[in-house]
Amino acid sequence: MYTSKLLNTPIEYLRGVGPQRGDLMRKELEISCFGDLLHYFPFRYIDKTKFTKVSQALTSQEAVQIIARVQQIETVGEGFKKRLIITVRDDTGEMDLIWFQGISWVQKYIFLGDAIVLYGKANAFNGVLSVTHPEVEKYDGNTQNLNKLEPVYYGTEKLKARGVISKVILKMVEALLQQLTPADIAELIPAGIIAQHQLIDKFNALKKIHFPKTSIDIQEAKYRLKYEELFLQQISICKTKINTSKAQGFLFKKVGDYFNTFYTKYLPFTLTDDQKKVVKEIRQNMVTGCQMNRLLQGDVGSGKTMVALLSMLVALDNDFQACLVAPTEILSQQHYAGLKEITEPLGIKIKLLTGAIKGKERKKVLQDLADGELQIVIGTHALFEDKVIFKNLGLAVIDEQHRFGVAQRAKLWGKNILPPHILVMTATPIPRTL
Repeated sequence: MYTSKLLNTPIEYLRGVGPQRGDLMRKELEISCFGDLLHYFPFRYIDKTKFTKVSQALTSQEAVQIIARVQQIETVGEGFKKRLIITVRDDTGEMDLIWFQGISWVQKYIFLGDAIVLYGKANAFNGVLSVTHPEVEKYDGNTQNLNKLEPVYYGTEKLKARGVISKVILKMVEALLQQLTPADIAELIPAGIIAQHQLIDKFNALKKIHFPKTSIDIQEAKYRLKYEELFLQQISICKTKINTSKAQGFLFKKVGDYFNTFYTKYLPFTLTDDQKKVVKEIRQNMVTGCQMNRLLQGDVGSGKTMVALLSMLVALDNDFQACLVAPTEILSQQHYAGLKEITEPLGIKIKLLTGAIKGKERKKVLQDLADGELQIVIGTHALFEDKVIFKNLGLAVIDEQHRFGVAQRAKLWGKNILPPHILVMTATPIPRTL
């Protein structure tokens, strides 16, 4: 819903739309009202600010714009081979404009002797220069009205079959903007931030994104609209973070023997400043009494697993269990082998649980988890199963979090009376994590 009554008007009530087109635009473009159309932005612009002579038309790899006068009009062929050829000339040479479709419309619009502006990509065949299906309009001698950057809008095959092409959408937007005033456009960014970052106002941004006069207009409009989108996303993330930070979680009151002994005697390498900073931040999260929900990003080999182990040791020091979930059997086995070896001097009870572990061994792991005998369990998706019950899960670590669905990860939240602290690790963060 938009704040303006005008912007909430159903799209079929806009001049040039009507019920049939309105229904089609809803289904194909999800444009239901005036506001949706206003926020349906062009994906590129055709530069019609430059003019080319006929003799130079082939030198460009792109479409060109030419002012010329009609010298001859003829229809060639019959049936599906029928084509309209209009020969035009400027002071440097002549070329043919060719139509295989829409012939009747062109014949009613263009006449012998007319001055026209044509736009299209030139080709040469057997020494004859031509443009197939060019855009044409009559030229009144004033190039001021022709110098423009023309927006191009995405469409669909169904829309095109009904005549709703980019130019038609452009006319719809033009009709809408003629009705709008700045009062119809809600300004969602505070005035102080607009001034601080030298943003143009929302009303002008919307006008310039659809009808720019210069490339600077496009840059200003895009910057303003992108800034607003990111600004609103950031507000949403902050709101979610505030709500999440208030979720009750377990209080890890101390750093005890497991952490201190490992850190002082068995740590295989000196932590980097970044690793120390992250461990400190995680520790600060764990003493708030609120659930931690932290993303740990780092390249492969940057030491994320060591940070995860130190975090798990804090959980063990506070009489909680911990788990580490990996997306594949191989990765979970690697984690298990590495962590079992490095924590062996501490006497920590650590086991592996994957889909490949069956029978008595699996039953033993599940029983030890439920009884609290098992302190750390490492596994795959198998840890999400309802049969996996912890006595007191305090920290869940998820490696390569992008390989798991959001709903899958959320299952770990129900493994204790209060949701455990969550540490997700990745080298490739994705938007849905936010």
